[in-house]
Amino acid sequence: MEKLIVHVDMDAFFAAIEQRDNPELRGRAVVVGADPKAGKGRGVVSTCSYEARRFGIHSAMPISAAYKRCPDAAYLPVDIPKYSRVSRQIYKILYEFTPDIEPVGIDEAFLDITGSFHLFKTPLNTCLLLKAGIKEKTGLTASLGLAPTKTAAKIASDLKKPDGMVEVKPEGLLDFLWPLEIRRLWGLGAKTEQILNGMNSGAWQKRGGASEAGKRHR
Repeated sequence: MEKLIVHVDMDAFFAAIEQRDNPELRGRAVVVGADPKAGKGRGVVSTCSYEARRFGIHSAMPISAAYKRCPDAAYLPVDIPKYSRVSRQIYKILYEFTPDIEPVGIDEAFLDITGSFHLFKTPLNTCLLLKAGIKEKTGLTASLGLAPTKTAAKIASDLKKPDGMVEVKPEGLLDFLWPLEIRRLWGLGAKTEQILNGMNSGAWQKRGGASEAGKRHR
């Protein structure tokens, strides 16, 4: 039997918790991380709301750069005890669907539902019930990817954020992966991306382009 792997990734986790707990922050650009003023621009963005991302702000960006892009955003300190409490609540929900869980961090995990999905009718229905359970019990949204491998599930969960759900069936795995940019690979750095893109370009020319490449995996 093919494996059925789900990647659960909470949407803008820290910022979403702050917006949930403070209605005045909803709809606003929220940046969780270092203080851009008291810290004199030192430190980085831990995470930010989707409203902040419209200004080009992203995780690990220097807080000084984030402040230049959006000085009117709400800049909040990281509250790990609060985020950890919510994380434990979410993991409790995950264990209602399978005991086979691989935590990736405070806000994401892989679930193997191969042996448990039948309790919830279908793999897709399992994912939808899981998403609904998280929303109902925490007030937060999660994006899920369902696929036969962890890599594909991880990629799938990121494609329709926020509050997304992407299913990759085993027979469609190669067709799902083939058109994607190589930067979608989990953990791929900028230098490795350049190297692999260069290798792909040479191989592409030798094979005669897309039509020949498509024949290889059909």
